Amino acid sequence: MGRWKFALGVSALPATVLALVLGPAALTAGAVGGSSNAQSLCIAHHPQDFVWYTSSCTGHDEPEIDPLSNHPGSAQDITWTIVLPTNGAAQVDSVGPTFWIGGTVSDPNSLFGEAFLELQFYPNSITTGCTAGGGFNVSYSPNTYTVCSPVWEVSKHGNSESAAFNAMLTDSAAGGPLTMHAGDTITDHQYVTTARDGMHITVTDLTNGHSGTIVLNSKVDGPLMPAFDVQKLGNALSWGLVNDAPNSLVWEIGHTGNYTTPAGQFCLPGSATKPPCFSYDVPTWLEFKPLQIKGVTFGDGSSAQGWSAISDFGGAAEVNQYCGAANYGTPFCTYPWYAFNSRDKAFTYGGDYPGTTKDFGQAQQFQQQKSCTSPLGGFPQYCSTVLVS
Repeated sequence: MGRWKFALGVSALPATVLALVLGPAALTAGAVGGSSNAQSLCIAHHPQDFVWYTSSCTGHDEPEIDPLSNHPGSAQDITWTIVLPTNGAAQVDSVGPTFWIGGTVSDPNSLFGEAFLELQFYPNSITTGCTAGGGFNVSYSPNTYTVCSPVWEVSKHGNSESAAFNAMLTDSAAGGPLTMHAGDTITDHQYVTTARDGMHITVTDLTNGHSGTIVLNSKVDGPLMPAFDVQKLGNALSWGLVNDAPNSLVWEIGHTGNYTTPAGQFCLPGSATKPPCFSYDVPTWLEFKPLQIKGVTFGDGSSAQGWSAISDFGGAAEVNQYCGAANYGTPFCTYPWYAFNSRDKAFTYGGDYPGTTKDFGQAQQFQQQKSCTSPLGGFPQYCSTVLVS
């Protein structure tokens, strides 16, 4: 398909080119209300400069937050507790089509022997299919969440990024997609068993009592197990852009939502039209109730000893590149950030929501220059900033 590098600082591409990559349906998806998204959108893991996307996948920015621990086994048994965000004056998906919880896994057929899991939550969506290529098909359902679990690998020869695995999270009791709702409290337990048949992922909706489990056992690549033992900085994906800890939570930004017009399209800071890039407009984030990251526990019962944050493009540096430093803070020219909310006793992402007590320098929490080095690849990466220790 050609080596299109959407998320690597190129200018917005014309509609004719985007149609070749996303498919014509991505340019004509209907507005929110009764639309469905059937073009198998594919929001891939962001790679290094020498990696290119296959099929209908596109790149993006991946600002992340990492829980930290020096306990043995902490990267192989981790449980996140989150509260799902709620639509307000703005739709949750308007700022980006998915947020995910994921981590580095081993894969003998991938570059450096490593691949990356993303358990992708789709706001306002009922999943109708998770494709073998890592894509997803969804239909609009307000304040509803469903999930796919793509695992991204990079070929050792040719450096193309594709999916080693993808599955729908199904309801273990009712069948069909596990359907969760805005405001529900969710746990995501990612762990291994003595069977060593791949990482297990069990998502439980504590609000409605339903749950589902995915086992990362690829038909081609075999069991995909956690690549690291300890959840500490430096145990990073070797073909990625950031030097972080193995497991993280990320909100995909730099894309339009699944039901905007156009849908799921790559976009840049400063874009107010064609398409409007609400990812980089903090006032839009503040128009819905935020995602709450209540905490993380590990298999030995311990909690995170600290938290760090990192951006694929340098946070404010990315906005300044496209908007100009003098225009930072104007519409569509702000970079969303992680903060701690004492009222909700949770980390949030987006901006300073009511109850915020620490915002860690807002966008300045993200390092703006690549000062770290890939563990195996030897190329520059952004370093993670410790927010709380």
